[in-house]
Amino acid sequence: MNLPQPSRRHILLAGAGGLAAAALPGTAHARAAVVEPDIDSTAQWQARPPRTPVSLVGKRPAKIIVHHTVSADTADVSRAQAHRHAHWVQDLHMDENGWTDTGYHFLVSRGGWITEGRHRSLSTLRGGSDFVLGAHTSGQNDQAIGIANEGAYHDGAQPPRAQWEVLVALCAYVCHQYGIAPSRLYGHKDFGDTLCPGILHDKLPQLWSEVAASMG
Repeated sequence: MNLPQPSRRHILLAGAGGLAAAALPGTAHARAAVVEPDIDSTAQWQARPPRTPVSLVGKRPAKIIVHHTVSADTADVSRAQAHRHAHWVQDLHMDENGWTDTGYHFLVSRGGWITEGRHRSLSTLRGGSDFVLGAHTSGQNDQAIGIANEGAYHDGAQPPRAQWEVLVALCAYVCHQYGIAPSRLYGHKDFGDTLCPGILHDKLPQLWSEVAASMG
């Protein structure tokens, strides 16, 4: 008898969302073990190489800034679509904006797939002591991790459940790795004259609460 396989989203919830509590004997303040969510690296989605080597900031980021990419609100929730979206963003940033690479550190697709944006963002996140200089928010690129969500969330459009749950998982892991408080999650519009990230900005209090709960 073949048992049904758990969905990728359920695996994420059992890992980064559900967490495995790691209490050490004799410690007064036990911390939860936040599991790294499934992130497709630039090599996995076959990103173009950056025009020039990416720069490291030389310190930990102090905050996370949430964006949306104002791409189509596609019903295609496949991993292949997540990779196509990552290519679309990189091409836009390199060819139209003239940047060296994707401006965001990470992208979250409407299907709940995470892709690494700017090269070396994933390896530095895993290290937890440095991060890549991005190009996502004026005046904040040397202070913040930029996470962009596939889709356009103006005019009340809501992110799909899978996208939201994986955004929570990713933010929890970034906060854990860099020692960022969940209250230090912001929207792009907090730092400039923009509508980005649309309804996701209104949902920041919910994001703070769910990320904090995920971190135990």
